[in-house]
Amino acid sequence: MTPLSRRTFLKTSTAAGTGLMIGLYLPACSKSRAKNGLTPNAYVSITPEGKITIVVARSEMGQGVRTSLPMILAEELEADWSQIGIEQAGASTLFGDQGTGGSASVRTCWDPMRKAGAQAREMLISAAASQWNVQRDSCKAESSSVVHAASGRKLSYGALATAAGKLPVPGDPPLKTGGYKIVGKPLTRLDTPSKVNGSAVYGIDFRVPGMKYAALARCPVVGGKVASFDATEAKQMPGVSFVDKVGDNAVAVVADSTWNAFKARRALKVTWDEGQSKDLTSVAIYHALEHADESKASKFFGTGDVSRANGRKIEATYRLPFMAHAPMEPGNCTAHFRGDDCEIWGPTQVPQDCRDTIAPLLGLKPEHVKVNITLLGGGFGRRLEHDYAVEAALVSKAVNAPVKVVWTREDDMRCSTYRPVSLHKLSASVDEKGWPVAFHHRIVGPSINAQKGAQPVNGVDADFPDETLFIYPIQNVLQDFVATETPVPLGWMRSVYALQMAFASESFIDELAEAAGKDPLAYRLHLLSSDQDIKFFDSVWKTARMRNVLKLAAQKAGWGKPLAKGRYHGIACFGCFSTYAAAVVEISMEAGAPKVRRVVVALDCGQVVNPSILDQQIQGGVIYGLTNVLRAQITIDKGRVVQGNFDTYQPVRMNEAPIVEGYFVPSNEPPTGAGEPPIPPLAPALCGAIYAATKKRVRALPVLSS
Repeated sequence: MTPLSRRTFLKTSTAAGTGLMIGLYLPACSKSRAKNGLTPNAYVSITPEGKITIVVARSEMGQGVRTSLPMILAEELEADWSQIGIEQAGASTLFGDQGTGGSASVRTCWDPMRKAGAQAREMLISAAASQWNVQRDSCKAESSSVVHAASGRKLSYGALATAAGKLPVPGDPPLKTGGYKIVGKPLTRLDTPSKVNGSAVYGIDFRVPGMKYAALARCPVVGGKVASFDATEAKQMPGVSFVDKVGDNAVAVVADSTWNAFKARRALKVTWDEGQSKDLTSVAIYHALEHADESKASKFFGTGDVSRANGRKIEATYRLPFMAHAPMEPGNCTAHFRGDDCEIWGPTQVPQDCRDTIAPLLGLKPEHVKVNITLLGGGFGRRLEHDYAVEAALVSKAVNAPVKVVWTREDDMRCSTYRPVSLHKLSASVDEKGWPVAFHHRIVGPSINAQKGAQPVNGVDADFPDETLFIYPIQNVLQDFVATETPVPLGWMRSVYALQMAFASESFIDELAEAAGKDPLAYRLHLLSSDQDIKFFDSVWKTARMRNVLKLAAQKAGWGKPLAKGRYHGIACFGCFSTYAAAVVEISMEAGAPKVRRVVVALDCGQVVNPSILDQQIQGGVIYGLTNVLRAQITIDKGRVVQGNFDTYQPVRMNEAPIVEGYFVPSNEPPTGAGEPPIPPLAPALCGAIYAATKKRVRALPVLSS
């Protein structure tokens, strides 16, 4: 099938069968479905019985896309929300890039979903007007029907579907500019009932008849390989049917249950070739950062000339560790290789990448690999990788049967990809009143994209434009990057570089405010006091919008009012993924450690599709972000990841969870990101609160190990 762009989708139509189709013609499926009166399409289908099905082409990992995306289409369709059904799209050529990440699902699907719904609405109205022989503009769509205003006549969408399906699809249908009935409403999530009653299918739940279970022994040393193995004992254990190498760095054990596979794996005797990283340690990694060749720094943002600025010099260095994604559902995938094709069922954020990677490894063409997306028990960027899917496909081919690969928690923690370590060197020149006239932020660390083979853009990681914003309009600013290398596998983790940048730059803004004897909020508001547009790479950021979220967070948190005895708070703001965010963190100190009591987050993320889901995103982001700030770190010793489970990589527990309040600035701007922007301001706000309580600066994460 020829790949079709989003623009092509919006201009393509067909009229086969007895249902209404909007979107792309699917020649591989249309004939069989037309016999039953159904015609497939890219985003929406309506049957003569009135069933409305909306296809979701992004992965649901808790962020609510199986509700928010249908809401966008249903709004323009003027559908009755109670009649909406959803269908999860697998890897396809119909929807453009289906990768779910970068807080981009609503942002990138806003226009396609609106236009698809509007096309359907306009065709239904035309069909009704033709049937009634009336002027088209005398008809309107409402609640899954078309109504003739003068006579009060009404036809349901189901009754109109066949006739509408024979009409041409409008290339540029009118879109709403307001008066929303669905968008902006806190509708209940469509996937909630199945999660409550247990019928929801996550990757780890999936079963097919005749399925076998696999566990893999992977080299514990970064970059290590299998030298040799003795499977004698493992093969004699109950239920075991296969033991052999898979690739260079793992041995697979296949059995009739997950438990039997795990037990047999423990009986394996593997000799590892530990390779060049066998002596690698965290101490050596940080030493390399501290002694990197800074003459090779690549500038990626700047105004004025920081080297020529006069004033008192203030400097500070910040450090962040490797961090693990640690989703609650460990790695897993089911694959069935059938000789001429292969089918995959798994929790993936990148179904197309899974397909395109697996196909050549199996000797197949991509169109012969079908990838089905299950629910994800947390993604956070970990499922942008698809190593577990590759393992399942290769083992399935080896045993000629459907196979589920399941990782243990220790597998997931120690054989993963990680948010990179980084060192941040900041300096500022301030005038006699303490206001900065120059600001220099130097980042030293490895690049995720470079490690994965992508060429750097002007010497910096390609993700920097979305994640490294400096919005304060200071006269002289320089941001540059010193790229280092590490053998530790790197991956994109929720908020990626934005957490690192915000911790360093916003903590340093606090230090400048303290040096000037000014309130942290007042200092920021002064820097943002004039309305300016900040051109950052290809985006334009507005100081007024950042100022507004700061004010909203501060007002809701009661900034400036007396706190309860023993309470302290900090504030910070940051922009990433086209969204403006601010946070106030309130703490008390107990036995010398901070206890987070309350977190207030304010966002300006454009038009909010579902306020309830946004609130969930904020709450989940705060808990995840506090875990990153308080205790999360991956350390390396003798080439091995030290942490293995939640006892040594501790998340925020229920008894530690603070009150979380989320707010948003009402906006008619197009939607922007919401899943990641709440996280970056948390670290500097929390560390600001710690300083308010102790007068000690935290310049290294995690807080409880710094």
